[in-house]
Amino acid sequence: QVHLRESGGGSVQPGGSLRLSCEVSGITPGCLGWFRQAPGKQRENIAVIYPQTRRTAYADSVKGRFTISQDNAGNSVSLQMNNLTPADSAMYYCAAECRPVAAGRVPIFDAAGQGTQVSVSS
Repeated sequence: QVHLRESGGGSVQPGGSLRLSCEVSGITPGCLGWFRQAPGKQRENIAVIYPQTRRTAYADSVKGRFTISQDNAGNSVSLQMNNLTPADSAMYYCAAECRPVAAGRVPIFDAAGQGTQVSVSS
């Protein structure tokens, strides 16, 4: 079983940046990623990285603004978020246990941490 713990959320003005981090422990996962959910909206799977290949994929809504990365030991995964807009406000979850997905797409995740809140407003 993999254990995930997020940190780094907070409040920022539009155009600003935040970096989310996730501490990974337990069974080494085959994939790591992030999804977000805003009140009243569906979950959006936004980024994934595969530790063995370092291959990544992003949702169109964040492509070019967000970057997922992992440390060499595989103990943590981060999400660098730039040029944030109010539409990015949500609870962000570090995630693992990916379901099969077409190449270049972000999968659905079956395991997640407790989440960290990101608020973007002026």
